[in-house]
Amino acid sequence: MTAVSRKSKSYGQYCPLALATELLCRRWMVLVVSRLLDGCSTFSEIHEGIPRISPSLLSTRLAELEHAGILRRKKHGDNNRHRYLLTEAGKELDAIVTQLAIWGQHWARDNELEDLDLGFLAWSMHLRINSEAMPPGRTVMQFEFSGAPTDFRRFWLVNNDGNVDMCLKHPGFETDLLINADLQQFVEAWRGFRVLRDEIKLARIRLTGPRALKKAFPDWLQLSSLAPHKRKNGGREQRLTSRKAG
Repeated sequence: MTAVSRKSKSYGQYCPLALATELLCRRWMVLVVSRLLDGCSTFSEIHEGIPRISPSLLSTRLAELEHAGILRRKKHGDNNRHRYLLTEAGKELDAIVTQLAIWGQHWARDNELEDLDLGFLAWSMHLRINSEAMPPGRTVMQFEFSGAPTDFRRFWLVNNDGNVDMCLKHPGFETDLLINADLQQFVEAWRGFRVLRDEIKLARIRLTGPRALKKAFPDWLQLSSLAPHKRKNGGREQRLTSRKAG
């Protein structure tokens, strides 16, 4: 980063908070750091976890983090591929990013339709499957949603003896369990504002497949890691949470 470009993005203050936010408050930056903290280390892994960022901007953000000493690149395989690994400075952001996410669960604005990023939901869910509760061998779950803000309306999660893959295109295997739902209502259950089992009982989340798999599904899907943190910002999502508690 040149002196001119650095100056144009500077607050012009020696305050450590100002110096930190000059870097971390750039668009997408904290999410890039979050994916690295989640264990993503290749460009494609990071991009899967932030599907709406452009590849060129992701490259820029990774370069800025490297320049700031928050990550280092390590050559991986052929064709000049790299892994991106957090340095000590990057790892120290773990508690900060976690607490910021908890604050968002408590106090950030309610979701709007345009926030319902199905690619991010698929990526998040594939990290939160309790594969130990699933049958041995391969189990294919197909998720189809109404109310999605784009034409992208379905994805698959494939568990193969504990290895869970996310597929945005048909995986080539027969579906064992089909899950249909309105996307916003499903995300509200995923975030802990609705009760997953109640949504299934009320047929707002509809399961199609063998009876044993339908019965077991709520045990397979661990909710968002932030779901235990109660909503505090008054609004529709807090009302849902209050109704759930009642």
